[in-house]
Amino acid sequence: MAYVDGFILPVPKKKLEAYRRMARLAGKIWREYGALDFKECVADDVKKGKSTSFPRSVKLKPSETVVFAFIVYKSRTHRDQVNAKVMKDKRIVAMETKPMPFDGKRMIFGGFKVMVEA
Repeated sequence: MAYVDGFILPVPKKKLEAYRRMARLAGKIWREYGALDFKECVADDVKKGKSTSFPRSVKLKPSETVVFAFIVYKSRTHRDQVNAKVMKDKRIVAMETKPMPFDGKRMIFGGFKVMVEA
């Protein structure tokens, strides 16, 4: 079964285009090193819940939107191999030296084993 890294993060609406450019480059790099799929999705029908929701999870501000992203790999071992190569790539290293167009302190992320594949 596949393995997925998932991310939820707040992005200022005024920085959404800068985020899109960064994500396009990141997606290209991850795919070059073997990721099976790379998706960055911006909130479209995401309401703030009374106790839990995507907006609440990242303490969303009125000037921000939620981005849900995921990267698919063959396995956790494959993920670890791909990420090791990605993190050494000069384009990623250069990207990490610049201010990010989102608040990384409020980003939620983790690795997941695929349980059902339909």
